[in-house]
Amino acid sequence: MSRVCELTGKKAMVGNNVSHAMNRTKRKFDANLIKKRFYLPEEDKWITLKLSTSALKNINKKGIAAVLKEARAKGFLKK
Repeated sequence: MSRVCELTGKKAMVGNNVSHAMNRTKRKFDANLIKKRFYLPEEDKWITLKLSTSALKNINKKGIAAVLKEARAKGFLKK
């Protein structure tokens, strides 16, 4: 499975390592992802999501049901 947030679609970015001598080499900035289980009382089941920590903050703020509804509307999550 790729390193992509299932709720926001965040994925790795590309940038440069810059040395003291200003030499640049390519590098990858991975998204800060965690695996987390959530209980959905409306559907009476548990789901496991691979999500970014910023998505976790959104879940804490808005609630899991609202965030899942937004992700399905944007097409990041299947039904």
